[in-house]
Amino acid sequence: MLGHEKQIHDHEKTIAQLKEQNKVNGIWTDEELIKLEKKLEKLKNQVYSQLSPWERVTICRHPDRPRSIDYIKNLCESFTEIFGDRLYRDDQAIVAGLGIIGGKKFVIIAQEKGCDTESRLYRNFGMPYPEGYRKALRVMKLAEKFNLPVLSLLDTPGAYPGLAAEERGQGSAIATNLLEMANLKTPVIVVLIGEGCSGGALGMGVGDVFGMLEHSYYSVISPEGCASILWRDAAKNEEAAETLKMQAEDLLEFGVIDEIIEEPQGGAHHDPKLVYNGVKKFITKEAKRLEKIPVDELLEKRYQKFRKLGAFTVESEAAE
Repeated sequence: MLGHEKQIHDHEKTIAQLKEQNKVNGIWTDEELIKLEKKLEKLKNQVYSQLSPWERVTICRHPDRPRSIDYIKNLCESFTEIFGDRLYRDDQAIVAGLGIIGGKKFVIIAQEKGCDTESRLYRNFGMPYPEGYRKALRVMKLAEKFNLPVLSLLDTPGAYPGLAAEERGQGSAIATNLLEMANLKTPVIVVLIGEGCSGGALGMGVGDVFGMLEHSYYSVISPEGCASILWRDAAKNEEAAETLKMQAEDLLEFGVIDEIIEEPQGGAHHDPKLVYNGVKKFITKEAKRLEKIPVDELLEKRYQKFRKLGAFTVESEAAE
């Protein structure tokens, strides 16, 4: 249970207890119970309509939030996984393979965090090593060869920052992916389903269209990391979350993303099926649109999309 949901949880618990008591002695009338449920619904609307940026980050990190593997299972009619980068080893933080969504073939690359202690350790908490990015690139090159669209699912707190990753060329692997994805001669659809931090997300996030779940966040750094650097105090994470402007509405306004995919009230974990349907609708719609665009035009549009990012204004000396 998240902090902002405590009052909601207490109301739900009270109503459940009253309904259970009513089975024995029937103290409460149906009208009274309906009135309490309407009060609960009003409270939910109030709480979820006034979420702070930090509270939305906690929703994004909820342990029950659907992971990449959940999306693959629920979106794909079939999926065949591909392993390894053919250079060092397989990186379990990246799931890659061939899938069919809505009757159409896709190459899928996805960042996977895991759902419990064992799987999180196995997936390295969704923090890829260099070999993970090289595996993703190898699979994307297969997509280019066989003229298949690429679907990239992003959900990572960042690339793994350990010494072993640096020794094996973490920065080089991410930079190579940026270059290769910018020039990949096949449509690339990117969907941010959770956390999208730093180059760890960007290394798989260069595409023709970018969809983002409502309570996901996309940022150069996590709020805690930002607070530690700017204020030397990780406790200022709430202030950092607001300052970073990393929520979907901000990024849509800045042109960083192209579409916000709606989540159910309170977050994706409250109704995963609704989110799967929304993501599938976005993917199939964009795949049909992109496949009609000639390759040369597709690459030029992709180039221009990223050239337009980072707009700024300069005040003249006279104005100062």
